[in-house]
Amino acid sequence: MLLVHLSNINKIYQTSHDLKFQALKNISLSIDSGEFVAIMGPSGSGKSTLMNILGLLDKPTSGSYKLEGEDVAHLSEKVMAEIRNKKIGFVFQQFNLLNRTSILDNVTLPLIYGGIDNQERITKAKKALDQVGLSDKLENRPNQLSGGQQQRAAIARALVTDPQIILADEPTGNLDTKTGQQIMEIFRKLNNEGKTIILITHEVDIARYAKRTIRVRDGEIK
Repeated sequence: MLLVHLSNINKIYQTSHDLKFQALKNISLSIDSGEFVAIMGPSGSGKSTLMNILGLLDKPTSGSYKLEGEDVAHLSEKVMAEIRNKKIGFVFQQFNLLNRTSILDNVTLPLIYGGIDNQERITKAKKALDQVGLSDKLENRPNQLSGGQQQRAAIARALVTDPQIILADEPTGNLDTKTGQQIMEIFRKLNNEGKTIILITHEVDIARYAKRTIRVRDGEIK
């Protein structure tokens, strides 16, 4: 089933009064439900801009973006936030965990925004943490965990709303090689269980975990 469809997406930034920079140029891309796709490119290629549009963190200047058949490019910020909360789980290079809060509470945060009651939040968060092998770290704070464990917690937080898409932006960038491989095995396992994974990376070894690689250079798909 077609999940993501981009058609002729352009993104232009106004850098100064009379200067413009085109970060994306006529990007057309389709991703089916259940795919594991790597979007790969060097720094400055446009892959982060593409990620922001896919994740509804930014809007294209022109073109069409359909998510599950719905054109989302012109939705209000409120509606886009609701879609992000329910349909897209984010994993970033910087783990973005709250250091003064337990891992369990970190993972429940998206459910609070979604209006889920406390007991259900805890149940869902424990399940997500179990999926990434952190059932014994519920009360630990992020600074009591290794980098790999913190990224596992970040993946659990992305999973807790049961989103259609996991959008991972350089998820191994702050990890050593062995730990990065362990994190990628979690993504592979999640994909085998039916999750759609969109991975942003500049590393060939990491992109190999995906079943399809899309290369971006100079704002275009090559």
